[in-house]
Amino acid sequence: MKIVVIGGTGLIGSKLVKKLGEHGHEAVAASPNTGVNTLTGEGLAEVLKGAQVVIDVSNSPSFEREAVMKFFQTSTGNLLAAEAAEGVGHHVAVSIVGTERMPENGYFAAKIAQEKLIEKSGIPFSLVHSTQFFEFARGIADEGAVDGKVHIAPVLFQPIAGDDVAQAVGRTAVGTPLNGRIEIAGPTQYKMDEFFREALAAWGDTREVVTDPLARYFGSVLGERSLVPGEGAQLGTITYKDWLDQSTAK
Repeated sequence: MKIVVIGGTGLIGSKLVKKLGEHGHEAVAASPNTGVNTLTGEGLAEVLKGAQVVIDVSNSPSFEREAVMKFFQTSTGNLLAAEAAEGVGHHVAVSIVGTERMPENGYFAAKIAQEKLIEKSGIPFSLVHSTQFFEFARGIADEGAVDGKVHIAPVLFQPIAGDDVAQAVGRTAVGTPLNGRIEIAGPTQYKMDEFFREALAAWGDTREVVTDPLARYFGSVLGERSLVPGEGAQLGTITYKDWLDQSTAK
């Protein structure tokens, strides 16, 4: 199949293009770097010619509330219109576990708006809700830093390796459209503060991790299950330790 990966030069997109190509598909990376801009519509009609599936793993360059909402609404609207014109048969998008639990979060609100556009488009679709990627752990720790200490809430946390995300998204893309969602997560569930205490130690980061029930996660106060999937989630196989060992070895 011809499968166009929007955001195909990024973290997950590049892994997807590689994995799909290894399985014999014509996987095309589409991003501003390759002349495709979903915000302006530039290059969309050309890259979608003959495509059976589109996977959208693109991300907003700004996480500011209005900017991220504009990005996902505009880019998704342009993409869906181009897909409808070309007759694309399956739209796959990656979203986040727990978006509907934290609608006050600007980024999560934008992802909810994106999903609504997809659901109303009339194009067969699949939504893959993922937990946080191992690759973003350092950024999450830095976001929680206050006066040289890292404040983390003692809630459940089940991050996943980018390779496991790409595997699940690729498998979904070549399957029958779900016209619904699946949830994916890593193989191990932690208390978030304990995860980061162990992770910072493994990184050689000497900052103290403070267990703080009121610690905010990118502006939001977390409930016990805000960031973890429900029953029936597809679990990856790569542990954080194995991922870190492999990353360090590179």
